[in-house]
Amino acid sequence: MFDLARSGGTEELIVNVVAGLPANLTNDKGDTLLILAAYHNHVDTVTALLEQGADPDRVNDRGQTALAAGVFRQNPETVKSLLAAGADPHGGSPSAVATAEFFKLPEMAALLTDGQLNR
Repeated sequence: MFDLARSGGTEELIVNVVAGLPANLTNDKGDTLLILAAYHNHVDTVTALLEQGADPDRVNDRGQTALAAGVFRQNPETVKSLLAAGADPHGGSPSAVATAEFFKLPEMAALLTDGQLNR
């Protein structure tokens, strides 16, 4: 299932989630399906997992969130989808906000600020 999240196998992954696979399933590093999909730039998979109840604020064993992954990968659509689902820009460590600041990503920082204003 983790390979489906990494590769954007949205349809097959969601069929399994609907059949009972936990939407917040984690691997041995604490990465959720959502974190993996966000990190690998699969916005359709991210959105589908969120629609199935995946927690946008769940952290992996390193304290990272799907939102921080989306910011790091500079994927505005993923970031927007996670923010629309209520992801906390200050959650995790490093947070999405800290990630945008550290890597000097002003476009991502602006999305996070806009997302906070629209909450």
